[in-house]
Amino acid sequence: MSDPTEVLATRRERLDKLLVRELPDLSRSRIKALIENGDVTVEGQVRKVSFKTQPGMSVRVQIPDLVRTELVAQDLDLEILYQDADVVVVYKPAGMVVHPSKGHSDGTLVNGLLFAIDDLSGIGGEERPGIVHRLDKGTSGVMIVAKHDTAHRHLKEQFSAHTTERVYQALVLGAPDLKAGRIDTWIGRDPRDRLRQAVVPEGRGRRAVTHWTLIERFFRSSMLECRLETGRTHQVRVHLSSQGWPILGDPLYRDRQTPTPSVQEVVRGLDHQMLHARLLGFEHPRTGERMSFTHEPPEDFQRVLEGLRAIEA
Repeated sequence: MSDPTEVLATRRERLDKLLVRELPDLSRSRIKALIENGDVTVEGQVRKVSFKTQPGMSVRVQIPDLVRTELVAQDLDLEILYQDADVVVVYKPAGMVVHPSKGHSDGTLVNGLLFAIDDLSGIGGEERPGIVHRLDKGTSGVMIVAKHDTAHRHLKEQFSAHTTERVYQALVLGAPDLKAGRIDTWIGRDPRDRLRQAVVPEGRGRRAVTHWTLIERFFRSSMLECRLETGRTHQVRVHLSSQGWPILGDPLYRDRQTPTPSVQEVVRGLDHQMLHARLLGFEHPRTGERMSFTHEPPEDFQRVLEGLRAIEA
């Protein structure tokens, strides 16, 4: 257990607000948990989160050792693109779930990271990597993960403020008439299917903005590049499908359009969407340096791409 931290109150204010200001390396949720667990004392007494401190009061914070996670570390041969004491940038293959959940108790990205990383400082008092954002199971691409609370908080703030750069490539049915455009809608849960998201009336979901560019046109199909201004659940999949350009292989967001026999042959056997998170740019949480990482699409994406190029009109 580390040495306790002493904080001196200088004005009348809530205990949690005092510690949020004085201990910027800890998240609000972490501070709340420490107070509720009795790891914070004011003048030697355990107090509630809402306790009002007075000038001159001594606040003692004891941060306990990291709790071992119940998650199992597994050697999943992850492709680590970059890591330092604060962050890990990793390539997530299609078919891999990011975090354990019902029906996916192991074999996830988190299980693999627990094996691959040997210097985790932990998140929220638990010895685990900090997931900042997610990619759908069927989407491949670049992800960033935090090693400790401070990095996690800084990165979450960047994603919330939309200052990260996220670029996706998608192989879709159909093609836009224009070279580029912007999709600006509200996205919320589909009232007819709880597994799906949908474009909903303003105010009934969350605003979502996607900037797209036509990269290559094929016979009744195309490749688009999508830059995310926001990051909503299934955003690219919902937005492109709403425009009549469903992503090839997407098992959830199908369109009424039927692929031609030649396109059907190219995508035969696919069990996931041809969507790849190619680029991720962010500000390093410690140094402030702007960093950017890319990864080319996987073999099945490349195979479908070459197949679409080979179709003759």
